[in-house]
Amino acid sequence: MQPISIDALHRSEGVKLRRILCRLLGNSVDAADAHQETYLRMLAALTRTDVEQPSAFLFQIAGNVARRMRNRQRLEGTMFQALSDSEMADIVDGFALPERQAMARQELKRLAAAVDALPPRCREVFLLARLDGMSNGEVAARLRISRNMVEKHLIRALLQCRRHCGDRL
Repeated sequence: MQPISIDALHRSEGVKLRRILCRLLGNSVDAADAHQETYLRMLAALTRTDVEQPSAFLFQIAGNVARRMRNRQRLEGTMFQALSDSEMADIVDGFALPERQAMARQELKRLAAAVDALPPRCREVFLLARLDGMSNGEVAARLRISRNMVEKHLIRALLQCRRHCGDRL
């Protein structure tokens, strides 16, 4: 098998990849970040495995990167929506103490890391249930798994989030 040239792959697929990422993410700034992340992951994957169809593999990685970015954005948006009116007023009015802002950012990073560390199916169930507000039955039907599996995934996700973030959840 001939070694894959990332440079050649970038020349042949780069424009198409960026267009797809822009469509998936809705803006060129996030698309540029995802584009770079995709090639970094492709490079890392090539050190571990042989790839028979590099273009297809590249676009699969890009889809995963875009999905993870959208999920993180939804998670962050939901977390900020969960702030109380007084907390939001503190932030908007600029009266929040820098220490409090730093602590909130750290908590958000810990929670995002905990969600990112979940196994893919578990993360998908958690995001559909908690961010998209789907019921366990709706998640089960959408993913073609049992309600019992949905509940097990949710319990696993919540326990992992609690371990990462402590009792602040």
